[in-house]
This record gives sequence, C-alpha cells and structure tokens, in this order.
Amino acid sequence: MTTTSTQIKDSGPALGAVPPVGRGRNRRPLARRARAWLTAFLFTVPGLALFLVFVAVPILYAAYVSLFTWGGFGSPSDFVGVDNFTRLFEDPVFLGDLWRGLLLVVLSLGLQLPFALAMAVLLNQKLRGRAVYRMLFFAPYVLSEVITGVLFSMIFAPDSGLADKVLGAVGLGGVGGLWFAGQSTVMATLFLVMTWKYFGFHMMLLLAGLQGIPAELTEAARIDGAGAWQRFRHITLPLLGPTIRMSIFLSVIGAIQLFDLVWVVTQGGPDHHSETMAVTMFQFGFKRYQMGYASAISIVMFLISLVFALFYQRYVLRRDTEGALTNMRGSR
Repeated sequence: MTTTSTQIKDSGPALGAVPPVGRGRNRRPLARRARAWLTAFLFTVPGLALFLVFVAVPILYAAYVSLFTWGGFGSPSDFVGVDNFTRLFEDPVFLGDLWRGLLLVVLSLGLQLPFALAMAVLLNQKLRGRAVYRMLFFAPYVLSEVITGVLFSMIFAPDSGLADKVLGAVGLGGVGGLWFAGQSTVMATLFLVMTWKYFGFHMMLLLAGLQGIPAELTEAARIDGAGAWQRFRHITLPLLGPTIRMSIFLSVIGAIQLFDLVWVVTQGGPDHHSETMAVTMFQFGFKRYQMGYASAISIVMFLISLVFALFYQRYVLRRDTEGALTNMRGSR
C-alpha cells in the first residue's frame, strides 16, 4: 500500500527533527532576569531608605536652612540668601578653623602616619610578646573620645597634672606649662593626644596590609642580596600602597570633621585657638541659636569633604578601585 504525500504531511515531524523554539523558552531568561532585578531591588531599598532619611534629607534641609536667619524654633522665615556664606568667609574665627584643619591634616600625614607605619613594620617582625604590644597600642582607639579627653585634661592640668609633676621630678619643671591653656601650646598638645588616640587604628590597618604581602617576595629579594631598606623601598612600600592611600583618606576626613575630642578637652579655647569647623558649628548652632549660620558651616564642611573625596577617588584611588572591579568581574 503506497503512502500519499498528504498522509506524509499529516503524520507530523519525523523522528530526530529539532522542534522549533517555543515562546515559553524565550520567557524563561526574561523571568530569571526579572527575578534577579527584583531581588536586587528588595535588598537595596532598606539601605537606600536609610541613606535618604539620615543623609540626603538632612543635607538638603541644612542647605535650605543656610539661606535663612533662623534661631531653631518654628519655621525658617527670614530669607537672607547667601549672606550667611558671605559672613562665613569674612569671619576670622572660621578662617582660623580652616587653617587649623589644614595644620592637623599636615601633622597627621607628616608625623602620625609615618609613626604608625614604623610601629606596624616593627610589630610585623618576630618579636616576643608582639601580640601584647599590638593590644596595648590599639587599646587607646577603643576608648571613647570623652574618656580620652577627660583623662588628658587631668594629665595636662597646669601645675597639678601628672605631666608637670613628672617633668618637675626629673628636673625639667620649666618645660611644662599651660599645655591646653596656652595659645601657643594648645594645638601641639591637642595633636599629641590625637596621635595617642588614633595612631593605633592606622597601625593595625597597615599591619593587616603588611601581613597580606607574600613572604616569598621578600625572601627572594634577600637571597638576591637586597638589604632591609631596599626590600622595604622596592617591595613592601609599593605593595602596601593601597592600604597607605586608604589610611591617608581616613586621616584627612577625620581631621576635617574633628569635634568630640576638642570639645571635651578645650571647647575651642583658649580664645578660639583650638577651634575646628565642627566646634564652631556647634557653638553657633546650639549655644548661640544661629542655626542658619551653623548650617552654612556644615554645608561648607560637607563640600570640602565631598570635593576631597571625589578628587582622591578619581586621581589616587583609581587604580585600586579598577583592580577590585577587574577581580570581581573575573570571578563571576
């Protein structure tokens, strides 16, 4: 019995024929992508909401308030435009705040960080009891700024403080003095306290970076005849670069926003010689009830920090962030 061409067509596709791709299969990748986007959105919403409520909205409100003369009660109504900012850069106290902030940045980068790096290199060696030393050097960072301020206020109290008594006992009584109470000594004493408080944090940060450097590299350099300084200069320091750059960033931002330690120890005195921008902002906002002027100070602080952060990320941290993104893409 012969089979007609009509019967062959009606018998359906032959065995082994590849069926056409259906619409259901096209929808599966789209559905997976939609679920992935939805999951990412749900995980992002809480953080984004917190950022908007506690960061973006206060910044925008401070920018709005800075355009008014406002005492902090009721609604801002006395619009003055940019007069608060004009007054700001004509105020010798605020201009002094800028100078003192720059001084703290220079001292932090020139003295505090090199000291922290030296201690990190030392405690990275095989020393007996190095864990105890690490704990002792890091312990001041754990203390709150209030405790640190009260402690050093007693240590550097004129005549009756521990510092003056120790100097007097060793025959150096003339070296001691007013410490926090002297206009010429307050910033140096304050920086000494800052170094005691914060250098341990940078030391541990740099120590973690040192422990991430492969020991094989320094061992190979030692076999090739490189000295300790050459190994540090050509191997340790370049590989520690990302950690050092991050430590510099944190030091600068911390110096710009310094408040609590200064407020507890000196409250900006004597005669504004230890004031920072944050202390001046607090004085005008919560002591003199000039919230518009205080908001203008906060906006200037924010802009200085933002410009520095963007510039630093663009021109200094660019290689580090690009390397991190490359590693993340390669691991997918």
